[in-house]
Amino acid sequence: MKRAIIVHCWGGNSKYAWYPSVQKELETLGYQVFVPDMPNTDTPKLNEWLPFLSNLIGTPDDDLVLIGHSVGTVVIMRYLESLKEKIGKAILVAGFTDPLGFKELENFFETKLDFEKIKTKSKNGFVLIQSDNDPYVANKEGILLRGELNAKLVVKHNALHMSGSADGENACLSLPEVTENLV
Repeated sequence: MKRAIIVHCWGGNSKYAWYPSVQKELETLGYQVFVPDMPNTDTPKLNEWLPFLSNLIGTPDDDLVLIGHSVGTVVIMRYLESLKEKIGKAILVAGFTDPLGFKELENFFETKLDFEKIKTKSKNGFVLIQSDNDPYVANKEGILLRGELNAKLVVKHNALHMSGSADGENACLSLPEVTENLV
């Protein structure tokens, strides 16, 4: 069975931003979709999020699509580093490669991401969805990830962090680029 898991951002939850609309779109396409509430979302820790995601996935296979948003992208990349198997596809929304100056995210980067391992773990490759005016994740992050993962890069215009309403940002309640890039 085709499965999809959406890993939310720091401070997010299963009902946040575009996650419910993408979940419905994927279910319409025949996917079994999970959008878990990650542990301690306000103080994310890799040593909590990674085993939580791994337990939820169980046995990975090429019918599995992993979709991450912001720090959720880092958890997915850390998960892929550890795999022997391959998943079907990874879609990374507002992905990045270092703590971006946030002390709270340093625990996700105690070691460098091993892109040589990561890029071999997705049978159908990687799609990156970035915004050209994200206040947290600069354009250079998408360009860097594209090169490291041999990924397709989709740049949205004026989409900020593609989050819920925070810091004066209008909530991003749909993100059709996710389902458009499944194939």
